[in-house]
Amino acid sequence: MSRSQPRKRATIREVAQATGLSPAAVSYALRGMQVSEETIERVRQAAAELGYEADPIARALASGRTGMIGLLCGSLEDLWQQSLAVGIGRGLREKDRYALILDAAGDPARERSLAHQLRDQRVDGMIVQPVDPAAPMWAALADTLPVVAIGDALTGARTAGEVVFDNRRGVTLALEYLKGKGHRRLAVLTPTRPSTPDRPADVHVTAEAERLGLDIDVVTAPHGLGPTTEAARAVLASGSRPTAAFCFSDSIAYGVYAAAGEAGLTVPGDISVMGYDDHPMSGLLTPGLTTVDWDIDGIVRAAVRLVVAAADGQTRRRRVIQAPELRERGSVGPPAG
Repeated sequence: MSRSQPRKRATIREVAQATGLSPAAVSYALRGMQVSEETIERVRQAAAELGYEADPIARALASGRTGMIGLLCGSLEDLWQQSLAVGIGRGLREKDRYALILDAAGDPARERSLAHQLRDQRVDGMIVQPVDPAAPMWAALADTLPVVAIGDALTGARTAGEVVFDNRRGVTLALEYLKGKGHRRLAVLTPTRPSTPDRPADVHVTAEAERLGLDIDVVTAPHGLGPTTEAARAVLASGSRPTAAFCFSDSIAYGVYAAAGEAGLTVPGDISVMGYDDHPMSGLLTPGLTTVDWDIDGIVRAAVRLVVAAADGQTRRRRVIQAPELRERGSVGPPAG
């Protein structure tokens, strides 16, 4: 009994014969370059009918491009960064690129290793939300491939673009709001490790607290509900319990909610809680989480636009400054007692 042979991959020459165009013109049309929209549509229709699929290895060898963009996230245990990765992955796909998503897990050493792996895998560009924006390796890395930073600028690096959070304004919004509610003694929960103390948001929160006359205790709270809840338990069990917790991500704030519930405390009756990125889940909590919104959709659009332009050889560097907005819900009230 004969077995059917696998269908042979159609070639670009066969598509050219079907359309009456040269192989070069077909190649341009398939990439959406240098030909009319009518020709692009005609070529793509013929390619679909013939079952033509571009050979990604051959295309990469011919063009020197892989079509891959590396996305290095600080920690994918942070729900906001998960949403960011989903948005960027989809945005790149719309631009005929693919995201290679890696997780630094909040570890500067892991971040360095993964950044170098992405470079060695010949990605066309890289988007990074850095754990350690002051690491010396960013300058050398940005000289070898287009790098777009999200959140914090990379110290000393000639990046292809930056989508920088106005952390000074964001921190000021949060602390002035908490002070306006009567809070003077705060816990600040941050994912920043002692080995990377120069992250802008952490620097600003110390300076702003001093300016506003607030007494703050900065506590490291690694991303992930378990570790964050554990850190929050220690804060709430303190003999001089703060009246409010300001968390440098909404995911960390969820851990404060969990720890408060375990301890029989209410939000905001016993402890007020404030977040810093407005994850969609934050509006579903009881009470809803008051937080600082950074417009994730705008961040995604800007980062994708910058990295694709740089990968296509457009060398004009751009800096987008993301402005914050306060999202007032029900998690902040006057100090207990």
